[in-house]
Amino acid sequence: MSLLEDVATETRRERSTPVLETERLTLRPPCHGDAKAIAFMVNDRRIADNTARIPHPCSADDAKRFLATANRCDGEATFVITLGENLIGACAVDPRESGPELGFWLGTAYWGRGYATEAVRAVVDYAFGSLDHDALVAGTRVSNPAARRVLEKCAFQWTGVGLYRIRAIKSSAPIDRFRLDRKLWLSLKRWGPVRRVA
Repeated sequence: MSLLEDVATETRRERSTPVLETERLTLRPPCHGDAKAIAFMVNDRRIADNTARIPHPCSADDAKRFLATANRCDGEATFVITLGENLIGACAVDPRESGPELGFWLGTAYWGRGYATEAVRAVVDYAFGSLDHDALVAGTRVSNPAARRVLEKCAFQWTGVGLYRIRAIKSSAPIDRFRLDRKLWLSLKRWGPVRRVA
């Protein structure tokens, strides 16, 4: 693929995935220029060990491969989370055989401030409101109570535990599984609307 084709593909993806704004955050489609910031942040072992697909170490080339595949499938929505001008994490809905799956991570400097909950709520609203999903699933390592709290605050219901492959540790680990359906989301829509910018 040529540089011109890369730019054209990126521009099409940016147009098809909106920008979402919350009270403090902006969630936008990722772009090629985000690779360096993403690789820098996810090279923290505490992030990679708590996600299924992030390698450790994570090179700029790994980040570029992630960016090249983001927002390519119907029903997918990948956003980078920004606070002002700073990229602080990512949140996505990824279509899978078991149903659309929500995933998220934040740079460690931004943990414990409610940013993950705010971003997840925005993406959940987008997944049910614009992508028209009927249910979302999510998972978190049993050793990650903070991520579990984020999912619970966003109305996800625990469904069980399973073993899942974690790329960074090159092994499987127990994962708490969660589910949120459209009916529950509609009944609990207490966090208010997310402004859609574009």
